[in-house]
Amino acid sequence: MHAISSGLYIDEMGYAMSRLEIESNLCEDGDAIHEDSSSQKGKRPSKNLDNEITQITKLKSTPHQLLGQVGPGRPEFPVSPVKMLGGRESNYSGRGRFSLADRCHVLSRYLPVNGPWLVDQMASRAYVSQFSADGSLFVGGFQGSHIRTYNVDKGWKVQKNILAKSLRWTITDTSLSPDQRHLVYASMSPIVHIVNVGSSETESRANVTDIHDGLDFSSDDDGGYSFGIFSVKFSTDGRELVAGSNGDSIYVYDLEANKLSLRILAHTSDVNTVCFADETSHLIYSGSDDSFCKVWDRRCLIDRGKPAGVLMGHLEGITFIDTRGDGRYFISNGKDQTIKLWDIRKMSSNATCNPGYRSYEWDYRWMDYPPQAKDLNHPCDQSVSTYRGHSVLRTLIRCYFSPAFSTGQKYIYTGSHNACVYVYDLVSGDQVATLKHHKSPVRDCSWHPFQTMLVSSSWDGDIVRWGFTGSDAPYSSTKKRV
Repeated sequence: MHAISSGLYIDEMGYAMSRLEIESNLCEDGDAIHEDSSSQKGKRPSKNLDNEITQITKLKSTPHQLLGQVGPGRPEFPVSPVKMLGGRESNYSGRGRFSLADRCHVLSRYLPVNGPWLVDQMASRAYVSQFSADGSLFVGGFQGSHIRTYNVDKGWKVQKNILAKSLRWTITDTSLSPDQRHLVYASMSPIVHIVNVGSSETESRANVTDIHDGLDFSSDDDGGYSFGIFSVKFSTDGRELVAGSNGDSIYVYDLEANKLSLRILAHTSDVNTVCFADETSHLIYSGSDDSFCKVWDRRCLIDRGKPAGVLMGHLEGITFIDTRGDGRYFISNGKDQTIKLWDIRKMSSNATCNPGYRSYEWDYRWMDYPPQAKDLNHPCDQSVSTYRGHSVLRTLIRCYFSPAFSTGQKYIYTGSHNACVYVYDLVSGDQVATLKHHKSPVRDCSWHPFQTMLVSSSWDGDIVRWGFTGSDAPYSSTKKRV
């Protein structure tokens, strides 16, 4: 590892790491919220491995030590909101206001576990549900061709009702552009459609009230093969799309040039999930049914044509990847019934370890996970931590980091085949909440970027909203409580 003058460190792989200014007075982590009595514990990382991610998380969500010293006695952790408010009014910290970490400490103690309140209900399965970056819009995608955008600030009023064009099987994914003017949707087809969701028409029917432009992700190398797209995401600047397909490939589409700019034969099986690692769009993460996560550096693809690295640890296929946004850490959901946390600095140059052939026959689309497989571990597991308790069956169930603004990303949350939403503490691995309402698998869920609010969507056709208190109810005043 080498130091450079800008205050960054460069590791042996050539990836920059910011120098951490760790405060010596950080408290021990003791503010996990146990909403579920059957708390599950994940694989605890070793001291050397978890120290950095632990300290980063603490820095983001630990209050100033003086805010815990209001009144007599020793400081207490977690610090109660009453003490923190008293300390702020008395300006104990010398800042006269809450810092970002102070705010996250308060807000992260209140999980969106109450409710739920019905947002919408359809006669078809809900596959996708996502808040916009500013939380003002919410997108729901259903198997029955409907995609709806809701105006969160106006009582969840349907702002755009989109009838998908040329749908094959289901809406597999949607993505809203950073400026919230355009939405793309994918299905089991090489054509991704883009719609102007900023137009005044509420009903969006292809070539009747709106133009649903088709973006062709096929290339000459495909030889006429008609593949399907499982995952599609906008870049942070809104100029590109990245997609993954059952053609074992990753695609990058240049929206300004209106053409496919990159195709990578990335894996040996379906690419279920892709995303840009951070706002630079240089790095791409991918996950596949071949059980590998891969990191792709677009700056050296022309010369090498190979991934920057491979991460091993899942025993089965990967259903979803969510980036922490720092170009270093990400999480993945696996068909081995686990979420794994990864640090890309631990990646290998190639897949050097094979976990061996399993001694059982299993297909996640219609079979339960074999009991004899639940305690198996990958012999070359490179993950930082593993989280267990939820189930990943039947569909590509998604997992996410909790919001940076309100929680400091101290939690991980996921849908589950058993119709629940699970919330885990990132550092301890403890299961801190289980949300129960749905009657079918919860494929997707989304935590509001600023408010204590979470929305889950299920194959039962329900999209419901969870909050911290009953005072959240007016947001869905036109809907009955379920």
